[in-house]
Amino acid sequence: MAEQSKSLYTRLGGYDAIAAVVENLLPRLLNDAQLGRFWQNRGADGGRREKQLLVDFLTASGGGPLYYTGRDMALSHKGMRISGSDWATFIRHLNATLDTFQVPQRERDEVLAFIESTKADIVEA
Repeated sequence: MAEQSKSLYTRLGGYDAIAAVVENLLPRLLNDAQLGRFWQNRGADGGRREKQLLVDFLTASGGGPLYYTGRDMALSHKGMRISGSDWATFIRHLNATLDTFQVPQRERDEVLAFIESTKADIVEA
């Protein structure tokens, strides 16, 4: 199969690679002074569920074999008062995670474009 026709999911390395990215990204977000407030008072089970939903969402969105069963982005983030500054901080952490895994530029650009496509549904303030 030509590299051009492979899904983003496959080019990123499949399920294990996406799960590893989530495992790296979430602690960055939880421990961030600005963003950590979104996870305050969340139980361990809720955190595990959120992590799995994120893996499922990214896998499905990248053309992988999972079906995302969570709520849409607008409903999931409604009322959280996520600001443009919060979004910029999130993107900084995402870029640091992509750097950690040395994601090639083409795939990085596709990931960032996809994530940016969700911004209007997530940022409220």
